[in-house]
Amino acid sequence: MATYVLVHAAAVDAWYWGPLAAQLRDRGHEVVAPDLPCDDASAGLAEYTDTVVEAIGGRTDLIVVAHSFGGFTGPLVCDRAPVDLLVMLQAQVPAPGESPGQWWDNTGYGPARQESDRRRGVAEGDEEDPLSLVLHDTPAALAAEFLAEHQRNQAPAPFGEPWPLNAWPEVPTRFLMSSDDRFFPAEFMRRTVAERLGFPPDEMPGDHCPMLGHPKELADRLETYRAGR
Repeated sequence: MATYVLVHAAAVDAWYWGPLAAQLRDRGHEVVAPDLPCDDASAGLAEYTDTVVEAIGGRTDLIVVAHSFGGFTGPLVCDRAPVDLLVMLQAQVPAPGESPGQWWDNTGYGPARQESDRRRGVAEGDEEDPLSLVLHDTPAALAAEFLAEHQRNQAPAPFGEPWPLNAWPEVPTRFLMSSDDRFFPAEFMRRTVAERLGFPPDEMPGDHCPMLGHPKELADRLETYRAGR
């Protein structure tokens, strides 16, 4: 039995991990999915990491799964806890000394997103509805509940902090991307992962939140990683 440690994105709570957590528990694993203090004006990356490490407690056989903005916290957890495997799930990959606020320009996100939007017929400057942009492959009822009840104010504190590690933690790392995500487009993610981690990402179907739209397939992928680590 492993313990899956699920690290959520910015401006949300941990609710969206529910379908994946159920899949993992059905397979005999323990799941730790804490709410990060994203609406706390005094909380930065250190406090986010403290929250996850405290939730882990004395557990071992740890697999950390970090989603989206959670990519800045997941590796920091690996530097503090005995993690066996880190899975970056459609996640931002930080560089040493880079703040989350700098990540967007440093990775060339803006031009890549504009090109992706253009190919989809979205005019530059148009604001896309969240259901279309990040939840277009999520079951409608889950998407509606997520947007209505599980959005949180995101305090700006973490975005100005340099990522504190000098190098990637020495833990086996996999990257699993959602090939249908419109928020982090596929070509952008393939390039960024290759440049920053030195290997190509694995791919699965889904929008920005595959834990809602494809929980069984995601659990299958994670179990494959666990078996081969």
